[in-house]
Amino acid sequence: MAMPAIAPKPAALDTLPASAAALRTFLRIADAWQLDPDASATLLGVPRSTLYRWKKDGPPAPLPRDTLERLSLIFGIYKALQVLLPEPERADAWLRRPNTAPLFSGSPALDRLLSGMTSDLYVVRAYLDAQRGGWT
Repeated sequence: MAMPAIAPKPAALDTLPASAAALRTFLRIADAWQLDPDASATLLGVPRSTLYRWKKDGPPAPLPRDTLERLSLIFGIYKALQVLLPEPERADAWLRRPNTAPLFSGSPALDRLLSGMTSDLYVVRAYLDAQRGGWT
């Protein structure tokens, strides 16, 4: 039996421009959320020195997959807050307000986000998406 022909591998996409755009978007969100450099670095899962270097020079290569995953979750949290709380000031302040939902035990959502675990970003995003009525 003849082996099927293997399709040529497509050329790798240069995702450096996409990584740079994602980083710029994150920095705008971090500014809106009034995050200090330590909190911003924790959300991205990188050392503060890396965050400073990326802010100054942009990412030197496409961002690591785990950083892209964190960015995706952060962007989803930001979007969900904008949908749930259409006034930007209220949406941005929600992270810092005490929250009585069982997930947060009276603490602000930001405390959970700053645990450093990607899974906590996912949990907060899933919570907000459920409040919105789904993933749309």
